[in-house]
Amino acid sequence: MGKAAEILAVFTKQVAASGYDGANFGEIAGRLGISKGTIVHHYGTKDRLLAALHESYLRRRLREAELIMASLDTPAQRLAGLLFAFILYQEHDRDATIAFQREVVRLAREESGVQLRAEYVDLVRGVISDGVASGQFRPVDVPVQSLLMFGSAQWAYAWYDPAGRRSVDEVGAALVDLVLGSLLTRRSAVARLADPGGPVLRTVRRCLAAA
Repeated sequence: MGKAAEILAVFTKQVAASGYDGANFGEIAGRLGISKGTIVHHYGTKDRLLAALHESYLRRRLREAELIMASLDTPAQRLAGLLFAFILYQEHDRDATIAFQREVVRLAREESGVQLRAEYVDLVRGVISDGVASGQFRPVDVPVQSLLMFGSAQWAYAWYDPAGRRSVDEVGAALVDLVLGSLLTRRSAVARLADPGGPVLRTVRRCLAAA
């Protein structure tokens, strides 16, 4: 890992633990045994560090989402896979996910991530639209449905506990059941899609490991 990546990793942990306002160059420098000038050399300002966190996080999620899409066959499977991934990120990339989610309002103003966010939103909305067109999903307002899904996942960092009574797989399965249970024209299909021991989740885990 290069110095710039090390700086970003420590900054990400700080934002996850204390928020953007609680992160500071002095603590980052102390943890890495470098000068604050080295951080300025690589990133310039704290805002630029946040932009780097934002962009790198979204690029990882897009790569994974595209791999999930390519690895599953039907709109219902693909949407189930994306929903599982939304929750798996609470453990798979926990510090970055918490940092991203707790600063989402501030990050929404970052121009560097606007196109990446739009690509991710369009990908999810495309899956929902495909499901409606194929007859797998009921006709719905696709933008509203996607925002409800993102909203459900966005606050998971605030309540999900890795040491809690429900595993990340079980919580992901509950989200799949909730969303697809309301979308599928054949409600009986949801059990296999939401199975925490089933093929969709196994595929998602392979994709996250490979991306």
